[in-house]
Amino acid sequence: TQQGAPPGFHHALGPLNPVNDQSTGLPLLKLPNGFRYRSIAWAGEMLGDGYPGPGACDGMGVVADDDGIVTLIRNHELRGSSAPMGDPKKAWDVTGGGTTTLKFDTRAERLVDSRISLSGTLNNCAGGVTPWGTWLSCEEAPFTPELMHLGGDLRQRRCKLGNAKMSHGYVFEVHPDGEPDPKRIISMGQFYHEATAIDPDSGTVYMTEDANPYAGLYRYLPDVPGDLKAGGSLQMLRVDGYRELIETVPLNTPLVFDWVEIRDPEQGHTPGTHDGAGVVTQGLAAGGTAFISLEGCIYHEGSIYFTSKAGGRAKAGQIFRLNIAGDTLEMIFESSGRNGFSGPDNITVSPRGSLMVCEDRLGLRKHGQYIAGLDSEGDLFAFCQANADLDGFYGGHNLGRTTVKSEWAGACFSNDGMWMFANLYSPGVTFAITGPWNDGPV
Repeated sequence: TQQGAPPGFHHALGPLNPVNDQSTGLPLLKLPNGFRYRSIAWAGEMLGDGYPGPGACDGMGVVADDDGIVTLIRNHELRGSSAPMGDPKKAWDVTGGGTTTLKFDTRAERLVDSRISLSGTLNNCAGGVTPWGTWLSCEEAPFTPELMHLGGDLRQRRCKLGNAKMSHGYVFEVHPDGEPDPKRIISMGQFYHEATAIDPDSGTVYMTEDANPYAGLYRYLPDVPGDLKAGGSLQMLRVDGYRELIETVPLNTPLVFDWVEIRDPEQGHTPGTHDGAGVVTQGLAAGGTAFISLEGCIYHEGSIYFTSKAGGRAKAGQIFRLNIAGDTLEMIFESSGRNGFSGPDNITVSPRGSLMVCEDRLGLRKHGQYIAGLDSEGDLFAFCQANADLDGFYGGHNLGRTTVKSEWAGACFSNDGMWMFANLYSPGVTFAITGPWNDGPV
């Protein structure tokens, strides 16, 4: 389907209305009738390990779900190089990014533990859960200290990384209890990493790249499935007959694809530059197909679903389905306008079969952004919206600015399908949502 307007209401859910948060008492979100939620782990609040909770809450996933205790690992897309969050002795570098681990008791409906689990990384944007119960946290920031004198793109110049000692732009594997000695996975490449999804049958890792004007979709073939640090090969998608799939892409049309080799995954920058485009440049030279601003991805029933935040004729976003077994790629959704639902970002698949999409709207932001669903019929519907009518403060945070400006991120579900978790990026807060899911689309 093509959409340029806000998502409509699903007949099984009905319209969205303001609902009071069971933690603060404030109507932070709009949800269908009967749904309720609790906000947890606000930025600035003290974590269980005694450190203040970081903001910029981005990608997130459920890494364990034991007897009602759901363990989530949450990314923090933070920059700068003045000091890492948490214990500096456990940090990869002095940079500000990393992850927190949250434990939520679904029976008591409360947060029971929280701690910093990775620190000293940079721009930890999204990532993905592994079948063996860890989280792959992705740095959206190829940075190499010794190349700083060569300049670089505008995003890197704004990052204030003068004190950084280590290179960045890698994938880090995070265990629920944390990483006291973080290790980057070099063979997975140095680029603008965004999200990952793993085919559980083969162990292959699929990865998106949030870069422009050109980005790649990659796959990592580990030498030892389940042991990503043991090495492997990196490849970039090539779609037959298409040098790029950015603005003009046929809708619901299967396109044949294969893969090209990335000969040097460690070459994160084009030689002689600090541009962060070394990997995608190699892929394009080998015949790979260019996308733009790739964001979330998720594995489901033999396919990888992934988003382009700025692709399409209106540069307002696309959603693709990569059929692994059939070797075909289809665009299944295109937004026709930036002032409607646009900027599809993190995605997940609901236990009841819909693709749930976090909005990072690129156009007018007069209205709170959505978590929307794309159902099996290809129709877009509203499930959750930040309440833009709210005006006030909570814990020193301007909620009006938060709800109007902030993107959604990190949507995921408990194993029993009774709880959805999602983040408002700014100032940084996680929501645990439950309600009468029944046989509805979410």
